Amino acid sequence: MSQYGSERRPRALSDPAQRRRPAASRKRRLIARAVLAGAVLAAASGCANSTFTRLGFPDPASAEAPIILHLWQGSWIAAFAVGALVWGLILWTSFFHRRSRHGIEVPPQTKYNIPIELLYTAVPTIMVAVLFYFTAKDESALLKITPDQATSINVVGRQWSWSFNYNYDAATGVGGQNGVEVYDAGTPGQPPTLYLPLNEKVKFTLTSPDVIHSFWVPAFLFKLDVVPGRVNQFELTPTKLGTFSGECAELCGVDHSRMLFWVDVVTPDQYKAELAKLQAEGNIGQLPIGCGTNAGVGEQGIPCRVGPMTGSKGQNATGGTSW
Repeated sequence: MSQYGSERRPRALSDPAQRRRPAASRKRRLIARAVLAGAVLAAASGCANSTFTRLGFPDPASAEAPIILHLWQGSWIAAFAVGALVWGLILWTSFFHRRSRHGIEVPPQTKYNIPIELLYTAVPTIMVAVLFYFTAKDESALLKITPDQATSINVVGRQWSWSFNYNYDAATGVGGQNGVEVYDAGTPGQPPTLYLPLNEKVKFTLTSPDVIHSFWVPAFLFKLDVVPGRVNQFELTPTKLGTFSGECAELCGVDHSRMLFWVDVVTPDQYKAELAKLQAEGNIGQLPIGCGTNAGVGEQGIPCRVGPMTGSKGQNATGGTSW
C-alpha cells in the first residue's frame, strides 16, 4: 500500500521507440487525410467545370488552341512530378535522417558519388530535350501555312491601335482573291472589332509601321509578335460564336495599355454582311501596312521580309526578298 491508500505504482517509462509510434501514426493519418481532401477538391472542381484541368486558361475558342493547351498541361504535369519528387526527398531526409533516430552527431559524409552525379545531370538534360521536342513539334504545326484558307486578313499593329485589311495577304502582296479589299481601323479611345467567320480557316499576316507589337487573343491561346519590316503569319479556325477580347502583349509606348481590340466570331453569312457594310461605308482598299508597296507615305520600297527574324535576309511567300 502506498501512502495514498492505493496499490498502484508509478508506471515505468516506456521505450522511446514506443513513444514515437503514436506521434508517427498521427502524422501519417494527417498526411493521408490531406491527400484525400486534395483529391476530393480536384475531383469536385473537375466535375463542376474544366477550369481545373485547363489550369486557369480560357476555354479554347479555335481549332488550334487545344494544341497549346495540351502542351501547357504536359509541361505542368512534368513540373508537378519534379516538384513532388524534390519535396518528397526533402521531407524524407528531414524526417528519417534526423539525429534523434540514430543518435549520431554528424552522419557519414560522402565526397563523391559518381552514379548520383550522373543521374542528376542526365535526368534534367532528358527532361529539357523532351520538352523541346514537343514545343518544336507544336510550334511547327501552329505556324504551318496551307493553301486552303477561306480568307486572308492583314493585321497592322501601330502606335497605338490596330488596323485590319480584309481580303489582303501581306506575305504575298496579293489582295482581292476572296472578295473586295476592305479595311477597318481603331483608336486608343475606340478599340476596333475584328470579324471572323465561324469554322472557316483564316490566314493572318501581321505587319507594323513603327515598333514591335504583339497580337494576342487570350481565347485563342495564341499570340505572335508584330515586327517592323517583317511579315509574321499563322492560320486559325474559330470554333465558337461570340465576342472575345484582344490586346497588345508587347510594351510598345505610352498608350500600350489602351491598344485593345475585340474579336467577333460570327456566321459566314454575317461575316460577309460585315464586309459589305465596310464597303458601303467607303472603306475600300488597304491601309498602310508598313512595308512593301504599301509601306506608307515617304516609305516606299521598304521590303517585307516574311517569317521569323533569323537574320537580315528573308523571303516572301513567292520566294523573293521584296515586292
